[in-house]
Amino acid sequence: MKKYLPMIKSIMLYVILTAATLLMSFPLFWMISSSLKTLQETNSPGIVWVPVKPTLQAYLAIFQNHDFLRAYFNSVFYVTLALAGTLLSIAAVSYAFSRVEWPGRNLVFFLMLSTMMIPPQALIVPQYVFFNKINWIGTFNPLIIPGYFAGGAAMVFLLRQAMAQIPKELDESAFVDGANHIQIWWEVVMPLVKAPLATIATFLFVGLWNSLLTPLMYLQTVDLYTLPVYVTTLYNINNTVQQWPTIMTAAVLTTVPLIVVFFFAQRYILESVVVSGLKG
Repeated sequence: MKKYLPMIKSIMLYVILTAATLLMSFPLFWMISSSLKTLQETNSPGIVWVPVKPTLQAYLAIFQNHDFLRAYFNSVFYVTLALAGTLLSIAAVSYAFSRVEWPGRNLVFFLMLSTMMIPPQALIVPQYVFFNKINWIGTFNPLIIPGYFAGGAAMVFLLRQAMAQIPKELDESAFVDGANHIQIWWEVVMPLVKAPLATIATFLFVGLWNSLLTPLMYLQTVDLYTLPVYVTTLYNINNTVQQWPTIMTAAVLTTVPLIVVFFFAQRYILESVVVSGLKG
């Protein structure tokens, strides 16, 4: 019996993991299933698990909707600029905290980490007043520009820890060859932190792509709405019959980029976890 015990444990583990995977995947299944149903099936009194006659009518209709296409473009536009600026600024600040000796570095690093204790909700009103005074309300600037100042102390901390593990001898060799800090940062350090950088980029992309409150506060114009804001406008509480196929179709198409990004980034995420575990 003892020799079968490891196999039994493995089978039980796979059963539990499979059950957990199915449970966590159910919302995605329901969303895709509902997007393929007819309006009558989604609003029927009973539960229709699988559409009787799957239809792509909702997908064809939403791709002809100019508001949806504009919202998709707005999301891609703002997320691309915000992500690029945030990554570069985080990488630069992390390099300064981990590879450069300067007076007061540890104090400034401590002050930066202390900002993590401030609830984001406490900053909503001051930030809105500030952006309103510089006439940024109704533009993408409040969503994009703050990221260029290394937004996110937690992300800076993670990348700083990764950069601190790189031997300082590489910097000294580069200095001997005549390189400056910018060249060392870009050509020596950055290639060695691809995995942590990809992990941070994935987290940032998910946060930016799914962001609802900030675009809703600052954009205030239908022409500038991003996808999460557009999807919320599809649900009208005054309607007795909701357009669930259209709403679920928009939700599915909003989720697709997240799945694609995670699919390509999962190797770097796992590599980052493994390397951190080995060095930690």
